[in-house]
Amino acid sequence: MFTPASAPQFSPLATSRPRFLLLDLTRFGAAMAVLIYHFTSRKTEVWGVPVAEQFPHLAPISAYGALGVQLFFVISGFVILLSAEGRSIGQFVSARAARLLPAYWAAVLLTTILLLWIAPGGDDAVSLPQFFANLTMLQETMGEPHVDGVYWTLWVELRFYVLIGIVLAFGLTERRMIGLAFLWPFLALVAQESGNAFLATLLSPSYAPLFAGGMVLYLIHSRGHSLLRWMLLGFNVAIAVRQTIAQEIYDRMPKYSGFAGDELVAAAIVIAIFALVALITLTPLAHRGWRWMTYAGALTYPLYLIHEQWGRWIIETLHAEVPPVALLGLTVLACLLLAAAIERWVERPLRPILRRGLDRSFDALDRRRADTKDAPGTAGGSRSAEI
Repeated sequence: MFTPASAPQFSPLATSRPRFLLLDLTRFGAAMAVLIYHFTSRKTEVWGVPVAEQFPHLAPISAYGALGVQLFFVISGFVILLSAEGRSIGQFVSARAARLLPAYWAAVLLTTILLLWIAPGGDDAVSLPQFFANLTMLQETMGEPHVDGVYWTLWVELRFYVLIGIVLAFGLTERRMIGLAFLWPFLALVAQESGNAFLATLLSPSYAPLFAGGMVLYLIHSRGHSLLRWMLLGFNVAIAVRQTIAQEIYDRMPKYSGFAGDELVAAAIVIAIFALVALITLTPLAHRGWRWMTYAGALTYPLYLIHEQWGRWIIETLHAEVPPVALLGLTVLACLLLAAAIERWVERPLRPILRRGLDRSFDALDRRRADTKDAPGTAGGSRSAEI
């Protein structure tokens, strides 16, 4: 792929990418926090009574489980930069597409089947245009609702991938990563405060510092400690605390859970999120863990995608016969089993096929570009190219 000669690549430090087992476990914990939040705190009538009445002591606490998304985004900033290092744009796109699409397509299909045929007639009925728009992950740009509400985070992730792809096109140097980790949150805030809706949508001001902070943690992990990197991390942590309080405590928590969250608690959670990711990536804990944590990490994505609508249906179907705590446990178990089925019978067989096919496609594009560049009569070409 195109890489200007004046921009050296952000060269890999190792031939293989290590597995951060505790990071896998942390991702799984973030998914479980969001799951418990959805089932025990977010406003819903599936329990037959308001959820705050069903879980009066748990609901005000599990409402903070919504901040599991913040943990996801910090981890994503670290992991995506790790996965992009030493790769071309084609390799990066292939890896991301193979990672995201098989489980996502399966989740969209399964949830659509649930809402159209197993539990039809609800407020979340799926239309045909909505279904096909959701298959692209670009439904928000088409004005179509999400088949499942949790998909909104994927749209945020996609914008982050686009930014990394743009930097990859010019060479993934540390200087450019430092620049992105500073300018992205800064420009996102400018767009937000200026009322520029297009730029605010593109730059995600509520979540930019989370991704950027995760990127800085990766730079510290891979390139070592420096005052500049730690100051940049503190810059992003400070913005992330402010944005999370404004977004979650003042807006989303009262709207979706009905609770007035505590600013100090939210600030402490955001700081703890960065501290936790730093602890398990920048210390000897980065090399600790057990192999089963890899499987927990593998379940995280399908569990996150599938749990909300299917879990609500299970609760709504059984709440009159099963005690609340037992039903909560049963619902969590059912969602885990469904996620395990997607991981085993969708992701495992399809991900390598999709990745190999995309890698071959991008390789062919690169070869055609090289052939065109070297062909007779083109700049840089010669007659020897005909041999």
